[in-house]
Amino acid sequence: MTQIILLDGGMGQELIHRAGDKPTPLWSTQVMIDHPGMVAEIHRDFTEAGATVATTNTYAIHRDRLVDAQMDGAFNSLMDRALTEARNSNAPCIAGAIGPLIASYRPDLHPDADTAIPLYAEVAGLLATACDLLICETVASLDHARSVLAGAVTYGKPVWLAVTVDDRDGTKLRSGEPVQDILPIAQDKATAILVNCSAPEVIPAALAIFAEGTLPYGAYANGFQRITEEFLQSRPTVADLQSRHDLTPSTYADHVMTWVDAGATIVGGCCEVGPAHIAEIARRLTAAGHTLAQP
Repeated sequence: MTQIILLDGGMGQELIHRAGDKPTPLWSTQVMIDHPGMVAEIHRDFTEAGATVATTNTYAIHRDRLVDAQMDGAFNSLMDRALTEARNSNAPCIAGAIGPLIASYRPDLHPDADTAIPLYAEVAGLLATACDLLICETVASLDHARSVLAGAVTYGKPVWLAVTVDDRDGTKLRSGEPVQDILPIAQDKATAILVNCSAPEVIPAALAIFAEGTLPYGAYANGFQRITEEFLQSRPTVADLQSRHDLTPSTYADHVMTWVDAGATIVGGCCEVGPAHIAEIARRLTAAGHTLAQP
């Protein structure tokens, strides 16, 4: 029926669960340092589950985060390690992840454009050497979108924009700005638009807005109960977030299939979505007559 690009799931939380270590502000980066080879193992597990895209473990590799952890001299080596782990997984397609500067879900802390654009461009330049496309993740405001896209598009790779929306109202970005206003920004520079790291229940509202544009669109939700006030404080860790117990592979796949019915052609999972979830989505998509495709 339709060609569907199936993304992988949440690398960071999968690393935390498998390592069993106490989470730190460096999150998935810390696990990659402490457990060499685990990232490639998870990439392989997602690919075997049916994912046609592997997303690099580079979301949290930013100079500002490393400075806070007194590891600013390791920026280039950590980027190289994450890219090597992705290549070693033999994934069919590699997407270079660009996470937010400073902190997730905090548009109020995002730097001004003059500061942000060069930092995003530096990350994009390193990713572009080894990735098939770039994906700007958890974009929480219009200014964030403008800056990350301006930095990412300079290297000739396709760029996907993934925004994060209010967990109670999918028509609003985390900043409170209308999702509608992201369309002209994305249309100018992105090759696809998605919603990520948000509650699955609110995603249909965002997809209905994406459908008004001309870009391919899709979604990958998280499995957190909610983004807590504690998590929005200085230097949070994922220990401040609680996973949902009701979001089984079957339940999550139910959500995903409604997104596909709404026109989504790029789907997958974010935090707390593991290989079992992706395998169930792949099974459902195939059973419904869809074809799993690469970008």
